[in-house]
Amino acid sequence: MTSGTIPNNATTEETCAWLSVRTGSSWDLARLVEAGITPHVWLDYSEEYAGLFAEGVTRYPAPIFYIEDTKRLAAGSGDVLIRMTRDSDRISFKLKPPGITMPLDALRFFHRDIADFLESILHPKEDPATPPPKEILKGITRDEVLRIFGGMAKLDLEKSLASGIGIFGDDGARVRKNSRAGKNTHLWNPVTLALGLNDVYRVPMSHLKKAFAAQADLRPWKAAWLESLALLGE
Repeated sequence: MTSGTIPNNATTEETCAWLSVRTGSSWDLARLVEAGITPHVWLDYSEEYAGLFAEGVTRYPAPIFYIEDTKRLAAGSGDVLIRMTRDSDRISFKLKPPGITMPLDALRFFHRDIADFLESILHPKEDPATPPPKEILKGITRDEVLRIFGGMAKLDLEKSLASGIGIFGDDGARVRKNSRAGKNTHLWNPVTLALGLNDVYRVPMSHLKKAFAAQADLRPWKAAWLESLALLGE
């Protein structure tokens, strides 16, 4: 590999070297993972993991995106452990314990992912429609909860939010107060709230999935929602 080229499926070493030349700083596996660049491993068909392969597919690159698996890589693990990935049809698939273990040198990074990441840090673009990260880390407001989830369950949702009991309180979906509003104004994690509405109040999962697919206010939470559904086998 020269300083100007990188393979389509680059090793960790090739990826780090290529980025180091272009960013002027050192890179390692932990930094790649923390930057959000998705590592992949090539899986060959086996009877044990036949469910990952569509008809006619015998080999494909499986992404490592499950947060516990990526945290393990970033922490300096000596191998790769995959407990959840996507199948050859790109559908999330939770593996039976203990999952798939592979050597670190099996990791590969796609050229397009690396190039897109480099472009994002060299030429960052501001998206006015994207909420500030600090808001994403908190939750949605009472009015947003009522607008999005109101009417889904057979209960007075406004009264339930005010009570702060069960899934609506600090032990459930309610998070720290909204610093921009009054002292009695709280925020709610919509993923936790939606899962609670399904589990406790039997709100159909189809209604909740539609909300996360259609509501603009839930867009920042969509990845967390889809990951939760995958873990639940939904």
